[in-house]
Amino acid sequence: MENPKLAINGAARAVPDSPPESLFKWPILTEEDEAAVLRVVRENKFSGTDITEEFQRQFAKWQGRKYAIAYCNGTMSLTSAMFAIGLGMGDEIICPTKTYWGSVSQAINFGATAVFCNINEMLSMDPADIERCITPKTKAIMVVHYFGYPADMDPIMEIARKYNLYVIEDVSHAQGGLYKGKKVGTFGDIAAMSLMSGKSFAAGELGVLVTDDRKLYERAMAFAHYERNNANYITECEDLKDYYHIALGGAKGRANQLCSALALGQLKYYDERCAEIRKAMNYFWDLLDGLPGIRPIRVDESTGSNMAGWYCPHGAYHPEELNGLSVNKFCEAVRAEIGDKCWPGGNFCLHTHKFFKTFDLYNIGKPSRIAYSDRDAREEDDLCKPSEEMWCFSVPWFKHFDKEWIERYAEAFRKVIENHMEIFDDAERAQGGRWHGTSNE
Repeated sequence: MENPKLAINGAARAVPDSPPESLFKWPILTEEDEAAVLRVVRENKFSGTDITEEFQRQFAKWQGRKYAIAYCNGTMSLTSAMFAIGLGMGDEIICPTKTYWGSVSQAINFGATAVFCNINEMLSMDPADIERCITPKTKAIMVVHYFGYPADMDPIMEIARKYNLYVIEDVSHAQGGLYKGKKVGTFGDIAAMSLMSGKSFAAGELGVLVTDDRKLYERAMAFAHYERNNANYITECEDLKDYYHIALGGAKGRANQLCSALALGQLKYYDERCAEIRKAMNYFWDLLDGLPGIRPIRVDESTGSNMAGWYCPHGAYHPEELNGLSVNKFCEAVRAEIGDKCWPGGNFCLHTHKFFKTFDLYNIGKPSRIAYSDRDAREEDDLCKPSEEMWCFSVPWFKHFDKEWIERYAEAFRKVIENHMEIFDDAERAQGGRWHGTSNE
């Protein structure tokens, strides 16, 4: 090719140099954080609860809910939320198909069935598809604020009230985010989230559950906190009092206080740091406004909503606007310009994984997902097909508003789009994404 313009074909890269470390490094850890962690180490407070309980009090106040419980990880907090609402054998719980497995896979531990609904163009639970999923066995809706985009809670809550369903919010991607001026995690009956080291609210390996309902709080506490399943904490759930001192889920979900100490420090500065992230990410997308083939996954902040800390920012991809260029090849061309930070797809759709089709946890000769259901484990193959065709790609996650560097990265995306006809596309056109724990591709 004579005089190529794109780095994938041998031209100079749009971002030839390494950016300053602070542009992408996260979380921000200070001497204050280090001192808090060293206190836990020196005083052997790893397995205590005093620091954790202080974090719970501060987090509940910040979240705007009466109660908060910290757990060892987000999956345990979501599992405890399922126990709290009484999810049980034969029940169904509706979840968007495009999310991390920890949102709903553990439903099989309760003999319940995960039922998948479609997503919309913002990769968020599509309220228009929820009622299709409802049956007399439906117990709850698991709402996921995926990639920081607040789900459309008004119609979701209207549907939940119409059918008398519990709502659990998975806020693992959106801590501190707003929907029409109100914090996500305060709409449903109960909310839970991960604060693991890669999240926008990053505190080592930690989970948090929040609710305003005292009985849900007590049930969640009793499920995986044996040292707090006692008369000091369980005061209103009479049916639990015979079971004091043993975690009712047979699991130990207590938070390590190293993480609780980190979480207290992160909470102190979280809103301030997220505001700068939002300024940076909005500037990046504003620079790309109007280009064919790509759209930001972001909210209109004039509505009072926001993207919290923009965890794992993504854009929607429209290959038909770029002469059919696959998202896989588009991302490959962008990576050639910037070196990294542009991958196709996010999570694969859960309804496509064999875990939800054939895995037999109970060894009874029937998929555990439908062990106590008459559903067909393959029924979403066609019903959720639209979600597989929602193309998306990741973009750099800027932690600081560095105008010059943000402009460099935006120019790389613009360069690829404006010269996309130069790309020979032999890329696989299957749904882009990954199962976490495997490679990026």
